[in-house]
Amino acid sequence: MKQFSLTFLIGSIILISCNKKIDETSAIKAVIERETATWRLGDIKGHSACWHIEPYTRILVSTAGGLTLDIPPNIIINPTPDIMGDKSVSVNTNYKISVNCNSAWSSHNQETTATDGTKLYSYEMRMLEKINGEWKIVGESVHHYKLK
Repeated sequence: MKQFSLTFLIGSIILISCNKKIDETSAIKAVIERETATWRLGDIKGHSACWHIEPYTRILVSTAGGLTLDIPPNIIINPTPDIMGDKSVSVNTNYKISVNCNSAWSSHNQETTATDGTKLYSYEMRMLEKINGEWKIVGESVHHYKLK
């Protein structure tokens, strides 16, 4: 009976810890999906709510043409209306997420379709932290590429 109780306890602990990771992963995906959608819709307030700017926040973008852009974080949370809201549609796939306590990183592939049908492709990473119980993006790396 003791052995059964011990096995049950250990199994329960493992299941609880695994479910917590799954819940955290779902919450992280939701923040990234919301951040992606709000940018395209021009929802400045909604987009800003996905972010938490820290002194170490960095946003790096590589263009398909070979340029590297170091975007000031303030532009992400206080953008001018002309740089967002293009009404494009994007689909994020191939999520890979690592959660370590209150820090996480996520990578995914993104396919964006502009209103004229043009498709853009990127590999993207987000660095996240849990701030007051909510996942927030604190850094971003976007690498655009052309399909071969």
